Formats: sequence, structure tokens, C-alpha cells
Amino acid sequence: MPADPSSPNLSRPGRWSVERTMLDRAAGTRGTFTGVVIFSPDDAGLRFHEEGTVVWPSVNWPGGDGETFTGPATRDYLLRPADTPDAMDMLFPDGRPFHRMSFSPDASQDRHWCDPDTYRVTYVRHGDDEFSYAWDVTGPRKDLLLESVLRRLPVPAAADGLGSKP
Repeated sequence: MPADPSSPNLSRPGRWSVERTMLDRAAGTRGTFTGVVIFSPDDAGLRFHEEGTVVWPSVNWPGGDGETFTGPATRDYLLRPADTPDAMDMLFPDGRPFHRMSFSPDASQDRHWCDPDTYRVTYVRHGDDEFSYAWDVTGPRKDLLLESVLRRLPVPAAADGLGSKP
């Protein structure tokens, strides 16, 4: 897990709120995603589960009626220790590599090729309980800017009424 002080303490399981703005630069449309990211331990690192609601204009896709789509969205990844203490490798659920997640200034950017488009990500730490990342997606099929802010949610008190935390 990240041990570097430039990294939020993601080795601690927990829930984070996520707010994402989405811009399709080619179409000039904007959308949002609001939800929660749950980091939970597994045998080799952490699981990353995101769930929430996406709001996106449906202007030019087949069957789109120009109305705004609002609906549920989820995604899952695996986070694994990297070869440096200030980074984690993010994998797709089937184990395929996705990108490296790091908050150190010299390694906070990475890229992922998804034929035929290039995804570039930049991570920024804003404190122990907040970080952001931005995906700049370019290519013949996509021209997107996806900006996300995650904030650690407080651990709820136990239901036993004693105020103990799990």
C-alpha cells in the first residue's frame, strides 16, 4: 500500500464521496456523476468499487431523443502494490493492467491506450482525506475531460449505541 506521505492513506478501507464532471469537447455536452467509492481489502491489496448516478445529455446517440439520461452507474477495479512505495497499480477486475495511481509529483501522471483513443490521467492530493484525478481522453472516437474529486466519508458510529467504530 502507499507508504509515501505524499499519498492519501488509501491502505485504510473506507468510503469516499465522488463528484465527477464530464465534458464531451467534440459535442459540447456536459454531464455529472455523483456517488461513492468503496475501498475494501482483499488478499492482494484493495478493491475499488464505485456506484452512483450519472446525468448525461443523450443528444446524438442512436435512439437518443435529446432528453437527458439519468441513471445508475457502477465500476470496479483492483488496486495492487506497485514497485515503488508511493504508487499502486490499478487493474481491471479480470486482472488486466489499467494504469498506475500515484500522488508523488514526479509520478502523478499515467496513460492508458484503449484502441483507438488515449486516456491520460493526473492525480492530485489535497490533504489526508481528499484527492482528485482528471482523465483527458483524446482520439478519433473520443474527446473527453473527466474530472473527479473524492473525499473520505466519516466512519459511522456502531449501531450498538456505544459509539464504537468498526
